[in-house]
Amino acid sequence: MRPLLFLDVDGPLIPFGGPGPHPAYAPEPPPDAHPLLHRVDPAHGRRLTALGCDLVWATTWTDEANDVLAPRLGLAPLPVVEWPDHDPYEATAELRLHWKTRTLAVWAAGRPYVWLDDEITPPDRDWTRTHHPAPALLHRVDPCTGLTDADFSAVADWVTEYENRGR
Repeated sequence: MRPLLFLDVDGPLIPFGGPGPHPAYAPEPPPDAHPLLHRVDPAHGRRLTALGCDLVWATTWTDEANDVLAPRLGLAPLPVVEWPDHDPYEATAELRLHWKTRTLAVWAAGRPYVWLDDEITPPDRDWTRTHHPAPALLHRVDPCTGLTDADFSAVADWVTEYENRGR
């Protein structure tokens, strides 16, 4: 079974730092677009697909990620995690968990997964290790730089290790 790859947008795909448009970016985004959309590296779509995971949007962009980002990344429309209107889990704040953590584990339904986000913390990793029955990599991406070669390498290494375990 291929692992899922839950993908956040703001931070990992749209870095908050940096001097300006990504050099490979074309065309210019429309004037009413997200003000940092021009920082998306269009090569990330190919690189994410090459990781051998089933890609899933795990972002507050929800369906807009398919409308705006998927074409810029050369991706077909992806499944989208639907977020509850409120946190349905007791004690999430008490445990210092990110509000996405439990929803993603439920959405994965026992499948192995990678989660790329800029807000992952040790409590999220600890909770997932304890409560999710399959292997999971919760990988924090630096929101100033977005996805880097090191991030792609970390995920590729994890996927290889997962595959070598005999699934």
